Amino acid sequence: MPTPGLLYVTMQPKGSLPDTQFHDWYNTEHGPLRLRLPFITNGFRFRATDGEQPEYVALYDITDMDELTRKTYLDLRTDLIKTDREKKTMAQIDVGRLLYDLMDERSSPNFHPLEERADTDAETRGSVLIAVTTATHPDAEKQAEHDRWYREEHFEMLSRVPGWRRSRLFVTAAIDSSAPRESLALHEYAAVNGLGGEAHQAAMNTPWRHRLMHDVVTSKRRRVYEWYYTFGPAPRELSSLAAPDVVGPWSSNDGRTCTFPSPTRPAVESFVTTKDGVEIPYRLEGSTDPTAPVVVLSNSILVNWNIWDRFVDAFFSRKENQRYRLVRYLTRGRRSASGEQPVNVDVLASDLATLLEALRVPPKAARLIGVSLGGVTVLNTSLLFPARVGAFIACDTNSSAPESNRKAWGDRVAICEQEGSVDPDTKEPIVGEQLAEMTTRRWFVPGSYETQPEVLAPVKEAVRTNSLKGFAHSVQALCAYDIRDRMANATVPGLFVAGANDGVLPQTMQKMAADLRGGAELKIIDKAGHLPMVEQPEAFAKVVTEFLSKIDG
Repeated sequence: MPTPGLLYVTMQPKGSLPDTQFHDWYNTEHGPLRLRLPFITNGFRFRATDGEQPEYVALYDITDMDELTRKTYLDLRTDLIKTDREKKTMAQIDVGRLLYDLMDERSSPNFHPLEERADTDAETRGSVLIAVTTATHPDAEKQAEHDRWYREEHFEMLSRVPGWRRSRLFVTAAIDSSAPRESLALHEYAAVNGLGGEAHQAAMNTPWRHRLMHDVVTSKRRRVYEWYYTFGPAPRELSSLAAPDVVGPWSSNDGRTCTFPSPTRPAVESFVTTKDGVEIPYRLEGSTDPTAPVVVLSNSILVNWNIWDRFVDAFFSRKENQRYRLVRYLTRGRRSASGEQPVNVDVLASDLATLLEALRVPPKAARLIGVSLGGVTVLNTSLLFPARVGAFIACDTNSSAPESNRKAWGDRVAICEQEGSVDPDTKEPIVGEQLAEMTTRRWFVPGSYETQPEVLAPVKEAVRTNSLKGFAHSVQALCAYDIRDRMANATVPGLFVAGANDGVLPQTMQKMAADLRGGAELKIIDKAGHLPMVEQPEAFAKVVTEFLSKIDG
């Protein structure tokens, strides 16, 4: 049977280590790596409020302690994964690493684990952790009595303390056979609590407890902490990257996580993994406030997140938008590894919800903007996951697609297959020049080829280099779907936007705006085709800013 337990790590940075480097390393590199392992279900950092050292402690709940003896976990501590930055940073930290097996726990009826609470939750931000470490007499019967006291008396009496949430009892892990046996009790309380009050004093002054402290316990240490940070598998630390003494730019050994320090617009790039094992790369940038609302940009098919570059610059150039964090990501199908399941608009909505969850975006704090396939993705996400989304903007898209689309998209895949282009480095098949030329000609107004060739060229290159395997797989999502019935029950406010020169879509989207429950407005971007954020970024940023101002005040 699996043995659940705890990885308990104390840390005291030395004076030579800047706080920004310490926090950037821990929150961006060290912690998220562990949260990507399936047997580590959560991770937290707490900061001492009792004036003692070590100042920080990190807790990781483990579903099976034996996993910590296996290669998947042990590799994290080798040069295969440890970067030079990690080595240099950890050399400036006094670290205590302890392993414990879970013995017992008690929680209040309305208890919700911290990982299920938003970081913006007032109760999360003031949560108190009491950690009591005890060593006991080596006699087995006395040790058993100590553990029985917790179960039969102490937990019960602590449960009467106002603000008490949960108590857990641990013992030195069996896998750590060289460590002396000790017990660790963790008690969790709300920010407003009765610690030191009548009920708490009663729990600390019973005959049984006094006898144990005299006859059984040989040493005891009590620490008091407050919640500092909750890890997710997706790095989201930006505040440290805006500091002048942070180390960077930085990249993980595999190149899949990178940081870009900046005093005005710091950024981090990394990835999340979906339930079916597909990696979704993302870029997070903008406000250094970890509680800031998040704007997510969802791509059309066949492109990368660079289609938003000029819009992002225009968006952040407006002072009122500097309060936002902004996330871009690569849609399933940009790369060849796009999973085995059929791709549809529900799968793409689930991918976006996974990204929001991994980044720990609070409920209703996401504002979604998508174009074409990304447009129906953000619309569908707001319909399927309304608790996560505060508003959406769907651009140049449709709420339904006929079965006849299957042939049109199949013909486009066939064009790529006939051309036979391959990536010169990976030798994998790519979309190629012919469809790239056809697609960009279809997406943009003719005049843009004369007036903005430098703007269109990167879009064409993104289409040309898209994985052919990924394209052929993900294009299924555009072949046949219909979410009109869902729109009749929508609860998330939305806006629809179309390029004035995008065929019949302006007329089609007028009907979509009427179909959304409660109605929505349609905005038209002049002198733009299928990707108005590319051709007319200033005009598009103006429309977005006006809508978000109505939502966020």
